[in-house]
Amino acid sequence: MSEFFEAIWHGEGIGDGGDLDEALQSFVVVKPENNDWIEACAVEGAKPCIERFASFDSYLDNQDALEVITVTPQMIAVAIEQLPV
Repeated sequence: MSEFFEAIWHGEGIGDGGDLDEALQSFVVVKPENNDWIEACAVEGAKPCIERFASFDSYLDNQDALEVITVTPQMIAVAIEQLPV
């Protein structure tokens, strides 16, 4: 089985992916109008992160994440730049 990643913004899941890049691209749904990810990530409670699970099944079974990856504004910006226009 392959790993599963869930993107978290303000404590809520906003998207997911089969790899880290795909999960990071999920942050496009909360993209700030001014495209200032530094400002957006600095808002109290934003706490962008990615939870990594052993598999999709472990995620569905509510197992604990294997790790929580802290996401930086630069990580989000780079991932979103790779999305097709």
